[in-house]
Amino acid sequence: MSNKSSTSNKVVGLTASAGFQVGVRRTLPISPEQTWAYLTSAEGLKLWIGTVSPLSFHVGETFQSTEGISGQFRVVKPYQQLRLRWEKREWGEPSTLQIRLLSNHPDKTTISFHQERLDNPLAREQMKLHWEGVLAAIREHITHP
Repeated sequence: MSNKSSTSNKVVGLTASAGFQVGVRRTLPISPEQTWAYLTSAEGLKLWIGTVSPLSFHVGETFQSTEGISGQFRVVKPYQQLRLRWEKREWGEPSTLQIRLLSNHPDKTTISFHQERLDNPLAREQMKLHWEGVLAAIREHITHP
């Protein structure tokens, strides 16, 4: 009899130290500066935070959207990265969300959403669909402004 390896029982998206995680990315024909400007605009913010008062995007800044998403910015690197605490009202604990803008070409940017510290596989799947929807909406905005 052979023993099953521990990897055969691994749950998708589960990490040893950060709970469940999910990552979604897409490369779009837009510069990092244009991507940042859109993500931090009121229209862009509605996609990934919801309706909020204008934000200044500084470390330590907190937010609360009318849709029930709250959080706090932990890392702010313009045109490159946002790392923040991100929580839905119905969750018991906040997650960590990282948005990275990756580019080595002036008119192409890969937008990466990576979220960890999710409670369970259902939350992971819901957030995977959410971030895929956000990327699709950004793509639609860019291709049909």
